Amino acid sequence: MHLLRCCPALSIAGSLIAFCMATTAATAAEKEAPGGNGRNPKVEEAVKKGVEFLLAQQKPDGAIHTGNHPTAMTALALLAMAAVGCLPGDDNDVGEAARKALEFLLRDDRQNAEGYFGIDGSRMYGHGIVTLLLAELHGMGKTPQDDSRLRERLEKAVALCLRAQAVPKAPNHAGGWRYEPGSGDSDLSVTIWHLLALRAARNAGLLVAKEAIDKAVAYLKKTYHSPRDADGKPTNLKSGCAYQPGGGPTYQSAAAGLLALQLCGEYEAPEVVGSADFLREIKINPNADFFYYGSYYYSQGMYQRGGEYATHGRQVIEDLLLPRQQTDGSWRGAGGHEAGAGPVYSTAMAILSLSVQYHYLPIYQR
Repeated sequence: MHLLRCCPALSIAGSLIAFCMATTAATAAEKEAPGGNGRNPKVEEAVKKGVEFLLAQQKPDGAIHTGNHPTAMTALALLAMAAVGCLPGDDNDVGEAARKALEFLLRDDRQNAEGYFGIDGSRMYGHGIVTLLLAELHGMGKTPQDDSRLRERLEKAVALCLRAQAVPKAPNHAGGWRYEPGSGDSDLSVTIWHLLALRAARNAGLLVAKEAIDKAVAYLKKTYHSPRDADGKPTNLKSGCAYQPGGGPTYQSAAAGLLALQLCGEYEAPEVVGSADFLREIKINPNADFFYYGSYYYSQGMYQRGGEYATHGRQVIEDLLLPRQQTDGSWRGAGGHEAGAGPVYSTAMAILSLSVQYHYLPIYQR
């Protein structure tokens, strides 16, 4: 049995009592067949083992990572844990580990004077992930002092997001984000994290002008691969967003666009309808690079679409992910960038993909 590295006397099996509390609270009626609207016991067991693995990677300073980018990876791990009900405010061993991880993120050396969290080498990807995590945990601290410190860090992070979006850019890149705060171009991948972060921050009560959200949504729609009619509406309603305007859709980019547009209220936009239909028929290659990245957006995006899309998407993800979990509870990238990112990254993304049966985090609720 693995032991918590930060608290060696406590077994992870014991510490996950709180997690099991959330999952076993479901009635027998809720635990219906995989792909339905209730809880699948196989998913519960897989998620429990995944959280176990993440906690086993925690360092003495509270960070959760296996290599590079400790700030971004810790935030991603916390986001995955929170998505299945493991929160820093919980009075149990998992809550203690989560608080220690959050303390690491709130240290002065994790964020520079400009409010930037990407100084660990994760650049604007990491900044968006940390900002989203802090926005989702806003108000969930154990004490008012914890919440006050989190809000201070979050406000600085959001201000940097907005300054980066306002950097002058060519029309096809306006409204988005890229690798650095001062980048003069944009791409869908970085933009999604910042759009979700700003949306979550706005939901948490921070001052984020609607104009900023609208400009980001407009950029996303520019990446949707389709001719446009005289009114500017796409004519191809079985397509998706591309990495940048003018490119073609992939599993990953179409799924990312689908989720982000819906979380910004564009539930029946033609780009959303077209993306969901495109993804409904796509054949997913689990050995492709960025498989876990795409599956996170696919699972959450199809869940938001609802109905048969949600049922289909959940079944597909469970069928793909459950057999790929390793005996130590982790998921591993098959190759390329995801293999290089390490198992904390792929495990956190897999847990987020499977978390649709829990509905805990505000940003992912319908």
